[in-house]
Amino acid sequence: MSYAPFIKEIGRGPKGSKPLTVDQAESLFGDMMDGRVPDLELGAIILSMRIKAESPDELLGFQRALDARTARVAVPPGPRLVVLPTYNGARRQANLMPLLALLLAREGVPVLIQGRHDFESRVSPFALLEALGITPAASLADAETRLADGHLACLPLDALAPGLEPLLALRPRLGVRNSAHTLAKLLDPAPGHSVRVVSMTHPEYLERMHGHLIAQGGVALLLRGTEGEAFANPRRRPRLEAFANGQAHVAFPAEEGGAPPIDGQPDDPEVNANAALIRSMLDGSLPVPQPILDQVAVLQQLSLTPRG
Repeated sequence: MSYAPFIKEIGRGPKGSKPLTVDQAESLFGDMMDGRVPDLELGAIILSMRIKAESPDELLGFQRALDARTARVAVPPGPRLVVLPTYNGARRQANLMPLLALLLAREGVPVLIQGRHDFESRVSPFALLEALGITPAASLADAETRLADGHLACLPLDALAPGLEPLLALRPRLGVRNSAHTLAKLLDPAPGHSVRVVSMTHPEYLERMHGHLIAQGGVALLLRGTEGEAFANPRRRPRLEAFANGQAHVAFPAEEGGAPPIDGQPDDPEVNANAALIRSMLDGSLPVPQPILDQVAVLQQLSLTPRG
């Protein structure tokens, strides 16, 4: 198959390019995930999309291609499954993503942590999870057993969407992120039975995700992530926007003011220190930051949305 017609449409820069239709985008991203696109054309497509940015129709098409190639996880009876992505890791602040997952699981809400890590300059979230006794499930069946027994499981990206893994792995080679990084945070292994936590860093991506989540009609929570991770910044709560059945509402507005360190709470991203901080919050030795409690409350409420 020739990919020149696609590149011709999207590769003329931000002013001259034209968006693909939903069907064209689904076909193209499907081929990218299936490894059918030669390296030269793949690089051209990735950089063209990076320059022009994905249109709403392209995002919908990409999502359809991803959904068709994502493994399905059976959700135990009860609340919806919270799908918590982890792709960035910690840089300056402690990573409280595992705290969010453990607090939800404690309340009986099933949580699936999914992701991968390739930032040499950041502390791996998977090393932190392991320090807390949360290891990747050996298989989908193992993950389903853990969800049923303990309400918490972790799966690496290649177990859920192996075709997405090579696209994300291109970042060190090309020097820039690509559409697959956005799609990874939209991955849904339990359509109709899930609550996706969608975190973005840049304001334009938050706006783009707002429109996409309304158009798609699923149940989700959108927020500005903390150093890219999907938990509310404990120093200053971001806006927490809830989505269900094509409708959106602001569950908690963004807090005003600065974001200084919290007195009495160590702010160390090193694995052992980070794990100790989370354990102290879980056993009550230190208070759980209010923004995290707010996020837990929203996700608990969304998890009770009737399944589709």
